[in-house]
This record gives sequence, structure tokens and C-alpha cells, in this order.
Amino acid sequence: MVALQAGRIGELEALLGSRDVRIDALEELVGQLVADNEELRRRLGSDSSNSSRPPSSDSPYDKPKPKPSGMRGKSSRKPGKQPGEPGTTRRQVDDPNEVIPVEPSRCGGCGGGLTDAPVVGIQKRQVFECSPPPPPRVIEYQVVARRCPGCGRLCYGQPPAWVSAPVQWGPSVHARAVLATLAHHLPYGRAALVLRQLAGLAVSVGFLVAARRRAAVLAEPFMARVRQLLREAGLLHVDETPARVDGELAYLHVACNSSYTAMHTGGRSRADIDAGGVLPDFVGVIVRDGYAGYTHLVADPDRQLGAAAMASTLTDALHATSDSRAAGLPELDSDQLRSLQSAYAGALARMRDDNRPGRTPLQQRGLTLAERFDTHRDMILRFLHDLAVPFTNNAAEREVRPVKVKQRTGGGSWRTLQGLADFAVIWSYLSTAAKHGIDALDALTQLFTTGPWLPPDPAPT
Repeated sequence: MVALQAGRIGELEALLGSRDVRIDALEELVGQLVADNEELRRRLGSDSSNSSRPPSSDSPYDKPKPKPSGMRGKSSRKPGKQPGEPGTTRRQVDDPNEVIPVEPSRCGGCGGGLTDAPVVGIQKRQVFECSPPPPPRVIEYQVVARRCPGCGRLCYGQPPAWVSAPVQWGPSVHARAVLATLAHHLPYGRAALVLRQLAGLAVSVGFLVAARRRAAVLAEPFMARVRQLLREAGLLHVDETPARVDGELAYLHVACNSSYTAMHTGGRSRADIDAGGVLPDFVGVIVRDGYAGYTHLVADPDRQLGAAAMASTLTDALHATSDSRAAGLPELDSDQLRSLQSAYAGALARMRDDNRPGRTPLQQRGLTLAERFDTHRDMILRFLHDLAVPFTNNAAEREVRPVKVKQRTGGGSWRTLQGLADFAVIWSYLSTAAKHGIDALDALTQLFTTGPWLPPDPAPT
């Protein structure tokens, strides 16, 4: 009997032991499922406002809320015209194109006729209307041939270099074609319709594509010039953005500063980056994105206090450098610099503590972010030691944004890599011209008439 009871107890203990093993396994599985659920929720909730994804990837049905930022306070300016700004009220003209008298037909009191009644006053109300688009202005160049009476040689007059066919569109039409399709990002079919309705120019889609290609070819001397000027600059912003081309993925690269812009297309390798002809020989400061893809980790402020501390530290550093620059100081105060460096080190240590032991995907990414903040500390804090270095890479990011706009208006993809390459050249030209106060239409008209506008030598610093 005792032996039976002992055997039964052994069986129960074995059963309890196996149950404990199963419970441990289930708890581990539940923990993994919870972590996976958090990761899936994070991915489903990510958009351009809380991750490194570009705005073009956001759903058109879900507009993300603007992300809060301690770097930019709410402006106290009211919308509309600011005090002191000159008004733009339209004034009446002295010689209107058409005058339409509006006579009273009968007296509103007694109902009598007013045909012979005296005029005692006139209120002028002018309406500014669109004029119908005129037909294109046709200019005929008559190339005169004369035979030299001395030697008998036949000599011809020399028309402008761009006059090369019996019938053709002129430089201003080419300029407006490129302005509509690239500067204003209109699809080619819609651009042809707009030019016909607003300017009376019955151009074809094929002409618009050819005008884009010709503009890119004509702008090559400009590209050579601007690459040289950027290589000689002291500081550059660089960035790249993906673009879909006929179902494939290509990249548009930019190198720029406050005066010049140079773009080119390629992949993401070192050879592709160097193919722009600017960076291989550059010896100045390069401002680039090094950790922007990890900003989505600041997703749980209650458990990621280190990330919040790092954001506050960088915000304080931004304000400190901005104030010093505004005051005309050559550098930060030494005590202020040491304080910011200490705060950076403290935030970095807290980021590591927040994410140990690194078992969940969020903790792993948190530790990766902390490692990057540590490894690239000198580059990240370069703006503290050199006030000429900006806090952000917004200058380059603004330059690559139009490629997304144009891609969207073109159906979500570029048809050819050549079209993307042409866009890179022409946008480099228009962006640089704008930085020098030159209107896009004027720059394009000059491009098709006498050749590209070339930026002058920079003023000595």
C-alpha cells in the first residue's frame, strides 16, 4: 500500500514538473507575442510624423498629425498681412478697355421715365478680366544671300544660332514648356493643355519632352561651373532620395549650399555618390543625415527617458548656438560648451540603461541608436564647436523634395531614367538661379536663347 502511494506521488510530482515546464514555455511565448504585437503596432502606426518615412509614403486617407517639436515654438504672428507691410489693393485705371454704362430704367419712387433726366453723378466700378490668349507672335528671319562682285562667292546672312529650321517654336515657348513641366511639376499632357488654354500655344507632348531634354543638354556648361564652385566651398549639405523609374528604384543625389545646387542620379554606392563630380575632391565640412532613420525610437516617453533627455539636450544646444551666432560671437562660452557635452553624455548613459538587456525589438533599436550617438559623437556635436556648421540638413532635404512632387504628379513613377537625369540637371539650374534672385522664366529663356546663366565667383569671405 505504501509502495502504491509512493508511486502515485512520484507520478504527480512528474506531472507537476512537466506542467511547470509548459507554463515557463507559455510565459516565454506570451512575452514574445507581446513584443511582436508592440512591434506590429509600431509599424502600423508609423508615418512621416513619427518615423523616417518620407511624407510621400503616407496614406492619402490618413493625414498624420504634425509632430510636436521643442525646437520650434508656436509663432505669435497672426495669419495674413503683417503690420507695416505695404498693401496690395488693386487700383482703378484711367483708360479701361471697355466702358459699359448702367442706366436706371425708371424712377424707383413714382415710376416715371428717366430718359431725359439730368445725370448728377457716376460711380465707377472696374472689373479686371482675362484677355483671350492671342495667337503666337510669328517672327520671320529672311536669310539673304548675296554674291560677292569681286570673287563671285555666295554669302548668306547669319540668323541666331537657335533659328535652325523653316518652322519652329522660339526660346520663350521652350522656356514656358520647361517651366510648366518641371518648375511647376505638371504632367506633360496637362501642361500641353494649360499652354494651349492660357497662352494660345498648341504644343504637343512630344515637344514638351524634347524641350526638357534640350534644356538639360544646354545646361551642361552650367553644371560644370557649379560643380567647380561647390568643390571650392567650405561647407556642403548632401542628401539623397529614392525615386521610382519604370518599376525600378533609382536615387537622386544633391550637393548644395546657400548659393549653389548640383544634382545627379545613380544608386547608393560610393561610386554613385562620387559620380556627381563634387565630393571626391572636397576638403571642407559635409553636413549629412547620420541617424535620422532612428528618430522613430522616441515612441514611449515613459520608458525612453534617455531619448527624451537627448532630444532636450540637442534642443538646448540648438538655442545656444543660435543665440551665440545672433550675438556675433565666434564660439560658445566654454562653461556652456562643457555643460552641453556633459548633458549629452548623461543622456547617452540613460538611453543605454533604458534599453538593457536589449531583449525586445524596441530595446535592440534603442541600444543601436545609443551606439550611433556614441560612435558619431564628434560629428553630431560639430555644430557646437564650429558655429558655421548648421544644426540640420534641411538645406539638402528641401532640394530633393521636388523630385517627390514631380513623381506624384506623374502617376507615382518616372517613365525613364533619362527623364529623372534631365530633372536633376534642370532643377540644379533653376534652384541655383533662384538663390541668386533670378526668375525661373528669365533663366530658362536665356538658356534657350544665348546659353545658360553661369553663377559668378563667390564674394570673398
